[in-house]
Amino acid sequence: MQELRDAPLAPLTTFRLGGPAARLVTATTDAEVVAAVREADADGTPLLIVGGGSNLVIGDKGFPGIALRIATRGYELVGTRLELAAGEVWTDAVARTVEAGLAGVECLAGIPGSAGATPIQNVGAYGQEVSSTITEVVAYDRRAGETVVLTGEECAFSYRHSRFKAEPERYVVLRVRFALEDAGGLSAPLKYAETARALGVEPGDRVPLADARETVLKLRAGKGMVLDAEDHDTWSAGSFFTNPILTDADFAAFHARVRERLGDAVEPPAYPAGQGHTKTSAAWLIDKAGFTKGYGSGPARISTKHTLALTNRGTATADDLLALAREVVDGVREAFGITLVNEPVMVGVEL
Repeated sequence: MQELRDAPLAPLTTFRLGGPAARLVTATTDAEVVAAVREADADGTPLLIVGGGSNLVIGDKGFPGIALRIATRGYELVGTRLELAAGEVWTDAVARTVEAGLAGVECLAGIPGSAGATPIQNVGAYGQEVSSTITEVVAYDRRAGETVVLTGEECAFSYRHSRFKAEPERYVVLRVRFALEDAGGLSAPLKYAETARALGVEPGDRVPLADARETVLKLRAGKGMVLDAEDHDTWSAGSFFTNPILTDADFAAFHARVRERLGDAVEPPAYPAGQGHTKTSAAWLIDKAGFTKGYGSGPARISTKHTLALTNRGTATADDLLALAREVVDGVREAFGITLVNEPVMVGVEL
């Protein structure tokens, strides 16, 4: 294991902001990961797990304990069964499954971060979620002091949520196992209307895997959601807020606020989200509350390509970013009575 003291963490995050860690430990094997976690737990030292850094907001004061960077590698494909080490670069793994002619994660192309992070928040985009293909997660259980294997069902997946997110101090993901589909080189049935439109097909249709992946990458790039060091719109954590899921009563109240503010002809986005619940669009809420693309005058601003991404224009601090996030949350709440919830993990700070 490599260890550094007073180590900068900003370069390890896609936001490129935040203070240093008292200790930065880089682990390249599962055994090293477990050893570092056990050491921290035995000493009572605060522990921060760092993968690809695409879902972290680290405070300007940094982290006072051990930041454990998981840099494990491992890609094993047997038939349609795939196992990834937690440190594998997710978008590279997706590309390899497409090259192998297997469907199931092709619409998750371009998502930054590591494979080990995908089950934590049930990563999803363009009609796919990892929960539909994950069969098992191998993790170190800090409470039990042993490595365990959790089935997909035991992971308790839901929209941008999981058992791992519900118990953030308990599990450290080591490996993720997937069951993919051999559809003769075709994608899984397309579920997202925007993707289908871009491909000139109908929702439910299948297309060549490479076409699905390339189309998603183009759509994401158009929204600043594919990492590019030269493009400050990608100095972000992607979608900063989750899409609100409202009860029928709350949605009715929201609908009334929309009519009052925007007129009877305006219909807010509404998607089924289980019995008695409706999901609406955080991006729509932000835009209609007056926070348009490029909003802001300081070093932290809303992306010029997508209202759901808050960005570092090059010199932003965590305090700058959080000030913008709070302004957006307050504005949406005042306009529509809905409180947005941040998607990235907050380290040493909160909204």
